[in-house]
Amino acid sequence: MQNSSSVRLLRRAALGCAVAVSFALAGAGTTASAATGAGAQAAPANAPSAAIAHSAATYGRTVALTFDDGPGPFTGQVLDLLAQYHAQATFCQIGNQAAANPALVKRILADGHRLCDHTVDHPQPMSTLAYTTQFQEITAAKKMISKAGGPGTLIRWFRAPGGDFSPENRRIAVQDGLRPLGWTVDPRDWSRPGVASIIATVKRELRPGGVVLMHDGGGNRSQTVAALRELLPWMTGQGYRFSLPES
Repeated sequence: MQNSSSVRLLRRAALGCAVAVSFALAGAGTTASAATGAGAQAAPANAPSAAIAHSAATYGRTVALTFDDGPGPFTGQVLDLLAQYHAQATFCQIGNQAAANPALVKRILADGHRLCDHTVDHPQPMSTLAYTTQFQEITAAKKMISKAGGPGTLIRWFRAPGGDFSPENRRIAVQDGLRPLGWTVDPRDWSRPGVASIIATVKRELRPGGVVLMHDGGGNRSQTVAALRELLPWMTGQGYRFSLPES
């Protein structure tokens, strides 16, 4: 039978072991939490949704027109047509193109259109790039477009080149205040399939609330301009109102 001194010593030893284990577990939890925080910065409280936008902001018979890869030599012609039909659109701009054509960026804004971040130089496939590279492509492009537009320029969306969205680049966009922007109608005008093909695809695929993807930059966009010349009056005749994408 153990005496009282031995019992007290055993209890103290057990208590010491429990305290040591508790501190070790607390330290491990803190380390794990720090590691998680280092890999992913929390989004601001008023950040946009990380869900990819696939519809117009307004309900009913509306359509959101979007133009990628500019501004460039054909942007002015696109703007002229949009003005003729009082159509509002969103221009997803490449940072380098915006920096090279600030007058066009300012005209887009002056005409009442909106801007979207389409990376610095359109890398594809984007999702395979290192996190730091994707971060730079998105955040630097936003700054370049904003600078080209001038004080007060607002950029609400981010569109990944080729629609190559990933949880990673969507998270970067949201942290920078940008809603990922997709589309519902893609006539593949960038490939220059012919004016008739572009028109037929849009007429076949467009539904109320749709987002149409076209291009004002990235190459010869004469087919896009010619198709738009027919599509805008057709949309108006079908009762469509022009809207922005949901943000």
